[in-house]
Amino acid sequence: MSKWEQPPQPPPPLFLGKKERDLVKQVNDEVIERVVGQQVVYYPIDTNTTNFHPLYGEAIIKNFLPPVRVYALVTWGDFKTSWMESGTLDKQSEITVNFHKRRLTEDQDLFVREGDFVLYGQLMYELVTLAEPKQLFGQIDHRFEISGRCILAERGQFNGLQ
Repeated sequence: MSKWEQPPQPPPPLFLGKKERDLVKQVNDEVIERVVGQQVVYYPIDTNTTNFHPLYGEAIIKNFLPPVRVYALVTWGDFKTSWMESGTLDKQSEITVNFHKRRLTEDQDLFVREGDFVLYGQLMYELVTLAEPKQLFGQIDHRFEISGRCILAERGQFNGLQ
């Protein structure tokens, strides 16, 4: 008669291990890049050479790393026109860019930050807020999307194309 032994560690949760997370990443990569995703050009700020204010953490003149082509899901927010006190028109445009987090961090070595710029079509946008709204299989440690709200950059604000 054989004696039953308890394993040293409990088995991983069903359908929630590394293999399943890797499968979801592979499927997401393929769907976003070949089926439904749009291309954006991402301009990350060079944090090593940009002179940030020591108290506020902001920089008037920003230096950028080389641009990176990224596949993402982009939601267009339309143009909004408003009157300014000087009597001129101000056009605002907003997009939401949903990045695949693991594709960026593991495959492209890119980390999305507020203040970076995104070229979508012929328009340049600045990332103003970031969120990680979706968890993979409800696991708090495994988020798979970075959602960035971007506003249309004003003329002269972006110097990365020079």
